[in-house]
Amino acid sequence: MTTTVGRVLRGLVPAAVLVAALAGCAGEDSGDNSGNAPADGINGTVTVFAAASLTETFTTLGEQFEQVHPGVDVVFSFGGSSALAEQIRQGAPADVFASAAPRNMEQVIESGDITAGPVTFVRNRLEIAVPTGNPGSISGLVDFGRPEPRIALCAEQVPCGAAADKVFAAAGVTPRPDTREPDVKAVLTKVTLGEVDAALVYRTDIRAAEDEVTGIEFPESGKAVNDYPIAPVAAAPNPAAAAAFVDFVLSPQARSVFTTAGFDTP
Repeated sequence: MTTTVGRVLRGLVPAAVLVAALAGCAGEDSGDNSGNAPADGINGTVTVFAAASLTETFTTLGEQFEQVHPGVDVVFSFGGSSALAEQIRQGAPADVFASAAPRNMEQVIESGDITAGPVTFVRNRLEIAVPTGNPGSISGLVDFGRPEPRIALCAEQVPCGAAADKVFAAAGVTPRPDTREPDVKAVLTKVTLGEVDAALVYRTDIRAAEDEVTGIEFPESGKAVNDYPIAPVAAAPNPAAAAAFVDFVLSPQARSVFTTAGFDTP
C-alpha cells in the first residue's frame, strides 16, 4: 500500500480499522528521523480524507507538498465524500477533509468536527462516459432512460449521485441504472472494463482516463456544478501540517494542477 506519497488508504475503510491502521502509521512516520527539526516547523504525518474524484490531483499535490516540507509524510484516504464524512464523525484520525460537495462538509461541521470555515477550492461538473468506440451508441442523457443500454451511476448519497439526480430532473429524464456505485471511481471502472454502455462521472475523471473512455458533454451539466470545500479537522492529530496542506491546496501552484486536470477554480 506504500506509494510515492506516503500511503494511500483506498476505499471505504471502517472507522475502527482506520484508527488502528493510522495509529500504527503514526508510530512509524511521526517526524524527522534525522533528529533535526525542519526549519519551517512542519513535520510528521498529515492524513487527508479526500473525495475519490481528487485522487489524481491530490496525489500530485501530495508529492509536491512533501518536496516543499521534507519532514512531512502525506497519507491519503480517498472515497465517497459521504462515507469519509461519517468516518470523521465516528472519530477517525483525519487532519484534513476535502469533500466533493458542501452537504457532506456541513454534516461534519454540524457534528463539531470542523470548526474553521471551509473554503471552496475547485468546482466540477458531470460528463457522460462511454467505452472507447461507444458500443452502446449513446448520444445524450435521453439514452439513460432507455431500457437497452447498461447504465452505471453513483449512489444517491454521494455528491456525483446527487448531481446526477439534478441533471436528470433538469432534462426530464428518468434514468434506468443497472448499478449504483459507492464513488465516482467505481462508476468509471465499470465503463473502462466495458461492463456498462454509459455512466455519469466528473469530466476530470474522463480526462484522467482519456485513453480508456470517451466523454460526451451535455447542456444540463451546468445545472449541477459541484463546489469542493476543504478544511482542517478540529481534532487534527497534526494541526500545523493540516493548516499548511490546506494553504498549499489554495496556492497558485495547486491551482495550475487543478486547471490542467479539468477542474474550474473559483
